[in-house]
Amino acid sequence: MYAIIRTGGKQYRVEVGQRLRTERLPGADGDIVEFTHVLLIENDGDTTIGTPLISGASVEAEIVSQSRKKAIPVFKYKNKIRYRRFHQHRQLETVLIIKKIIQPQVEKESRRSRKKTSREPEKSIPTTAGT
Repeated sequence: MYAIIRTGGKQYRVEVGQRLRTERLPGADGDIVEFTHVLLIENDGDTTIGTPLISGASVEAEIVSQSRKKAIPVFKYKNKIRYRRFHQHRQLETVLIIKKIIQPQVEKESRRSRKKTSREPEKSIPTTAGT
């Protein structure tokens, strides 16, 4: 069973027990975070796709740590002018462990409860020309 969620402007494919690194989320270590922006859930071949979200579905995760990513070098350079600037940037991140994928309860229609549609062609009504 897996789900596709949206957080931090990105989409992630998550499974129960998976470790996930996302943009910084509010909360402390050990807190439970609930993601309600669920786009898709797949459970043993039964796929539910949202339009755009699945109402009633959510994913629960536990915050493992709040940290910073590896340093990204930022280098500015202009040719023939002796202009060089070097900086580094470290993005904040949250490490999560996915605990639960909650799927909404959907009642499936039985064959007998479906309305039968008529397959007969519609009768055309003859029109009379003006008198």
